[in-house]
Amino acid sequence: MDNTTSPAKSGLIYGFLFGAIMILEFVIGYVMNIDPQTNPTYGTIINVLNFLILPLLFIYVGCNNYKTNINGGFVSFGECLKIGVTICIIAGLISGIFMVVFNLIMPDYMTEMYDKVGKMMVEKNPEMTSEQIEMSISMMKKFSHPAILLPVTVLMYAFIGLIYSLIIGAIVKKDRNQSF
Repeated sequence: MDNTTSPAKSGLIYGFLFGAIMILEFVIGYVMNIDPQTNPTYGTIINVLNFLILPLLFIYVGCNNYKTNINGGFVSFGECLKIGVTICIIAGLISGIFMVVFNLIMPDYMTEMYDKVGKMMVEKNPEMTSEQIEMSISMMKKFSHPAILLPVTVLMYAFIGLIYSLIIGAIVKKDRNQSF
């Protein structure tokens, strides 16, 4: 059988969809003015979705789609790894680019976020000095710089994709019979 679609290419659509869902979650939270710091339940739900449920779901669906619709009922462990890592890298890239663009368009959002975090630090730990709070906020500012935010986001999702692809690949794989 001539295989014209590579495993990584077959996962692109799921990566775009996963990235779009992450953007939609952020936009809905922003428009509805739901703050993860003041509403920890919302932040927990978003984190569980973005780092556990959605990656597992999209990697499983991507591997299963490749196996049933593209590769004639077979998928190897390596192909599952390619599909899963590609899905998560594309999603992380889309999400990271959106956050960089959003922070450039709406710099007030990040300034407001830094102020909220500073107030929250004082409330939760009143013995923190102002120098410690400023140092923490300056570290947040460094990590939200586009040159750091984008690569770290992509690397983080690549690692998540690798781990979940190992799990899903072990479950979904079905190798062709090897004849001598």
